[in-house]
Amino acid sequence: MVNNEAFKSRLEKIMSYYDLSATAFADAIGVQRSSISHLLSGRNKPSLDFVMKVIQQYPEVNLYWLLNGKGSFPALSEKQSTAKVSSIPEKEIVNSSKEISKVLILYTDGSFQAYDSLN
Repeated sequence: MVNNEAFKSRLEKIMSYYDLSATAFADAIGVQRSSISHLLSGRNKPSLDFVMKVIQQYPEVNLYWLLNGKGSFPALSEKQSTAKVSSIPEKEIVNSSKEISKVLILYTDGSFQAYDSLN
């Protein structure tokens, strides 16, 4: 269960970090401006769609940090996180004749990164 006050505080921290007004933030993630207003006032709880739009638009936002305050913000940059990833030799891929559409990297702190295409 998401604590509304704590979520509101984290949402305000994101907007402050990117120096965005509530209006600009709503436009950036593609939601109605009233949605941000209702979340910030505590009237509404965040939907899964809203949360996913935030983390898709701002990769520095850690999903678990946004939902329950665990983890960090901003998260490691993509450059920092991919530096630790080693490539898998092609012979270890189970079926190399299939085209890969998505790669999901799960981290020990509960965060993740999704890559929709390798091209």
